Amino acid sequence: MRVVQNAQMQIGEVDISQIKFDPKSRDDIPRILRGLQHLYTNAALRKEIFQLLEDKISPAVDKRNGRPGMTLWRILVCGVVRLDLNMDFDRLHELVNHHDTIRRMLGHAGDDETSYQFRTLRDNVSLITPALLDQINQIVVNAGHGLIKKKAGEALHGRCDSFVVETDVHGLTGQSCDSLLSEGCFFFVDFLRGHFLS
Repeated sequence: MRVVQNAQMQIGEVDISQIKFDPKSRDDIPRILRGLQHLYTNAALRKEIFQLLEDKISPAVDKRNGRPGMTLWRILVCGVVRLDLNMDFDRLHELVNHHDTIRRMLGHAGDDETSYQFRTLRDNVSLITPALLDQINQIVVNAGHGLIKKKAGEALHGRCDSFVVETDVHGLTGQSCDSLLSEGCFFFVDFLRGHFLS
């Protein structure tokens, strides 16, 4: 039996929409959690995503019978954090049991001692596959386009920075420094000759 999110909050539990993040943090975890917080506070977006999760996560299993498993919200939070940070289940296990902000996002009160077992995490979070996360991303991107409020037919433009991920850089040796220095000297002499001797 799976539920989207427990309707009744526990004593001391902070509502997900009220979780505060450090705006000066340069870490990637608060950025991911802020995105999940927006998803949670947007009722139409949340409904669409959880309908997708209910349809895709174990569709042959009756979700109304049996023992309660992890809520779909907790599976989603853990799956997004794991895939976005490209981490293994050992690190996820450590974070969901000891990272305060992630625990609040999962719906645990400050004094809640509930811990997640490694196998429970692995079995449930592995249901959020990269393909399923791509479908969720498409829903979120479409909702983002709605926030921008572009006119019909108007193109959406974006900018990004890029950087080199892998290069073929060789170490500087005495010989390569000499050749670079001599090349630089030749270019400099050519520059001077062109400007002052013409």
